[in-house]
Amino acid sequence: PYPFQGGTNPYREYLERWAAATPERTDEAGFEDDFYAGTTSIQAADAEGWVVSVTPSGAWIPAVIAGRTGVGLSQRMQSFVLDPAENPYNVVEPGKRPRVTLTPGLALKEGRPYLSFAVQGGDSQDQNLLQFFLNVVEFGMNVQEAAEAANINSFQLKASFGEHESRPGRLLIQEATPPWVRKELRARGYELRTAERTSGPINAIFFDWKHGSFWGGSSHHGEDYGIAW
Repeated sequence: PYPFQGGTNPYREYLERWAAATPERTDEAGFEDDFYAGTTSIQAADAEGWVVSVTPSGAWIPAVIAGRTGVGLSQRMQSFVLDPAENPYNVVEPGKRPRVTLTPGLALKEGRPYLSFAVQGGDSQDQNLLQFFLNVVEFGMNVQEAAEAANINSFQLKASFGEHESRPGRLLIQEATPPWVRKELRARGYELRTAERTSGPINAIFFDWKHGSFWGGSSHHGEDYGIAW
C-alpha cells in the first residue's frame, strides 16, 4: 500500500528474507495445512464492558496483492458463483453484499453484552456457533463447557469453497458420540462420518454482570487460550 502514497514499505527487508527461506516446492500435506490454516478469532473486553468479536481471515494461499496497488485479492473470492441457481447470494454482480463464512458474534441481554463468541472453520462456523449458543442459553453449560462440547456438522448447503459441492444427508459427528445416538440418526436416514474434532477452536467471553466478572472459554481444538488481568 506504500508506493502510491510516495512512501516505502517498512517490511521489505523482512519480505526479502522470507522469499529466501521459502522452499521451491512443498508436499501435498504441507500445502493443505497452509491452505486451511488462514483463519483466527479474537474476543476482547475491558472492565467498562467494551467488547470486540472479530474473525480475521482470507489472506492465505492463493491470496495475492494486485501489482503495486496494495489491493488484496483474497482467497475468499472463490466463494463467488456465476449461476444464481447454485447460490443466489454470491452471484457476481454490482452492489452485492456477499455471504461469507465468517461469523463473529455478540449477544446482548437487557442492553448489555451477554456473550462474545467466534470460531474458525469455514462453512461449519454458523453451525458450531449456534450449537455453542444453545448449549449456554438452553442447556445450562458454562462458557468453557459449551466451547468444549461436541458439535454436529451437516453438508446440506453448497460449500463456499472448492467445487461448491453439497452432501445432503451427511453428518459429521464426534468419535465419542454414543451408539444409541448414532443408531437414531441412521434410522432417520443420515449418513454418518466421524472425527476426533468436529469444530474449529471456539473462543468466547461470558459477561456475569451480577457478580462483576467475565468468564473466558476456549475449546481444546486448537492453540487458542484465554488471558485475563
